[in-house]
This record gives sequence, C-alpha cells and structure tokens, in this order.
Amino acid sequence: MQLGDVGNPAAAANGKPLDGVRILAAEQMQALPFATQLLARLGAEVVRVEHPVHGDSGRGALPAVDDPEGRRLGATFLRNNLNKRSVGIDLKHPKGRELFIELAGHFDVVGENFKAGTMDRLGLGYDVLSAAHPGLIYVSVSGFGNLGDSPYRDWPAYAMVPEAMSGLYEYARQGDEPPRVVPAGALGDISSGLFAVIGVMAALRQRDRTGKGQVVDIAMLDAMLAMADVVTNFWSLGKRGNELEVLMNSFQAADGWFAMQVAREHQFEALAELVGHPEWKDDPRFSTRKGWADHCEDVVRPAVTAWAADKTRIEVCDALGGANIPSGPCFTAPEVIEDPHVQMRNMLVEMPRPSGDGDPVLIPGNPVKLSDVAEGPETRVPYVGEHTDEVLAAELGLDDDALAALRDEGVIN
Repeated sequence: MQLGDVGNPAAAANGKPLDGVRILAAEQMQALPFATQLLARLGAEVVRVEHPVHGDSGRGALPAVDDPEGRRLGATFLRNNLNKRSVGIDLKHPKGRELFIELAGHFDVVGENFKAGTMDRLGLGYDVLSAAHPGLIYVSVSGFGNLGDSPYRDWPAYAMVPEAMSGLYEYARQGDEPPRVVPAGALGDISSGLFAVIGVMAALRQRDRTGKGQVVDIAMLDAMLAMADVVTNFWSLGKRGNELEVLMNSFQAADGWFAMQVAREHQFEALAELVGHPEWKDDPRFSTRKGWADHCEDVVRPAVTAWAADKTRIEVCDALGGANIPSGPCFTAPEVIEDPHVQMRNMLVEMPRPSGDGDPVLIPGNPVKLSDVAEGPETRVPYVGEHTDEVLAAELGLDDDALAALRDEGVIN
C-alpha cells in the first residue's frame, strides 16, 4: 500500500470511528507515538509537539534517512508518525509553556511519554491542564507510571527495561547463555501503546457520560507483565524453569525453516501419522507431553526433517494445517514483504524517501481492520515543526507578526 492509497474504498463515505477526536501529543521515541498513530488511523487528528530544533529523540535513531533540510529521520520516528502534524515548541520556555496550555484547550486528549514527573516539573502536568480545561483526557506513558509511588519511578526506561523486569528475558534464557535483550522488536513500547489506546477510548467513552476528563496512566512495566503473563502464572502453578512440556520448535524444510507447535494429544497422533511413524502413538516414551519434548532431538526432529526434506515450507505448513497442527514458515524480511497475505491486508505502507531516490521506506500498516471503515489514505511523517505556523494560527489566532516574534525568541521554529 502506498501513501495516498485507500483500502476498502466502498466504506469511505462512512467516515472513521474517531473522526472529530483531537489529540495533542508531547511524544518521543515509540510507545506513545505508536498509540497516537493507531488512533490517527482510526480517524483522530494528531498534532505532535516536539523540540523546535532537533525534534523528538526518535528522529535521531539509526538507520535513518534525511528530510529535505538534511535533518535525520530515524527508523523509530519513521515507523510511528504517519498521519500527524508537527509543531515545534520549546516547552522549557515560559512562553512555550503558555502556548501548550492554551493549545490543550482545543483538544480532547493531551498525551506525553516522558519520564515520570517531567511534565509536572515543566508546569504542564494534569493538575495544571485540567484546572484550565476540566474535560481534558490526559494520557501518560512512562516506565513505571505517575499514579502511585513506584520504587523505580525515577528510572529512565526504553522498551528493554520493562521487558527485562517482566521476567521475560530470564524465562526465555537457555542454559548458561546471557539473557537475550530485545528478542522481538520494541515489545515493551508497542504493548504500552496498545494499552494507551484502550485507555484513551475508555476515557473518551466515560467522558461522554460524565462530562469529566481524567488521567490514563500507563506504566510500561505493567504492560509487559501482562504480555509476559506465563512467567508469573506458570511459576504460581508450580512450574520452575522454562523447559517445554510440548513440542514447540523450529524444523527444516527444503527451502528453509518452519515453526510448529504440538500441544495436545490428538495433534501428536496426527503428526505421527503424517510423518510416517504411527508407532509413536503406542510408544511409552511419548505417553506424556513431557516425553514429546524430551525426545524431540533424538526421535522427533530426525523424522520431521526427513519428511520435510523434499517439501517447501509452504507445502509443509499446508500439510500440517490440514492435520490441524499449527505451523508457519520462518520468513526473512524480503519474504515478509512479498508475502501475499501481507500485500492483501495492506500491512506494509510505502513512504517515498524524501530524497526522491532509492527504495521506499516500509512502515507496518494498520492491524485493525473494520468492515465498514476505509483504510487510509496515509500521509507521510512530518518534518520538525512543519505545521507550527498552520496550527498556531488556526488554533490560537496568531498572526504573522506574533509568530515571527515567538520565532525570534526561540520559542517556536
């Protein structure tokens, strides 16, 4: 899917579920930007507020491309900021603070994902904003939350910090190897962003009933505890360690690897038939699920590998699926890009490079599909302060002279 394309165009006349919802986001990196991008895809209008010179820290990530003025557009920023406008305001400047407070009154939601307490220190916390705008919903995403008094409140937190503290890294560690950091992309960020979206929509719904705003407080560690649910749940049920008591492994086919999970007795029996070893059903070594895992390497793997040796991964997974055994190919990045499901579902958006040459930047599409809502059209990520004058003139009525004066003082870009 390219910028400007529309998926499910027959539904375009229906509008989008969050049309009319306005979000002012003092956001950086990924957790909140992922959330606001999803909200924008569902129809919300999102204006991001960032430092007037260098923008948010996600712009500095690598790998990167440059905007037309030679400023970096880092990968973290590129993945999370379609369909937004950018206003460059120095929130540490007294006049920048005043602008933000005044702007907040024109929006339904204010969001921020700085370290806990940062917005309060800037004089832009919920107490200040809600006193001026009582119906405002204030969403905060931080490592350890603003409500309550976490012992880790003052720690900075990128995604890997709550991922580690959730127990996931230690749970997944094999033998004496060190824990593997960031095994699945920014899981801590994206999970926090998803819970932020849920919180915002719930708070909007409650405001419809009560007329009052409130704080939506998302701690990244809380989000990761939910995502890594097996860590504490399994421990409470007496399971120590991470040894599998099912078959959940990767195996080789003729053209690469595939992953397979056999977790129930009928699935193991179906696998035995499929790979030509029906005798496994009566083999005492396989009388328990633990036995399947214990004998994966010496018995099951050689048999599955021999059966799959003359088949492609797709052929293997078709056969396994026909036997009601969950499996999937282990795709490389180029294979993901070319996959027909990914293309059919518009799950990659192509953004042309600002330089105008080279391959497009690929950004994950919207995973929320609604039958009566059109997808897109998507707009490219904004450059730093690209919409400062447009937004401040429209929302606050500032004329060219006022904007020029603020620019001369370094308040805006």
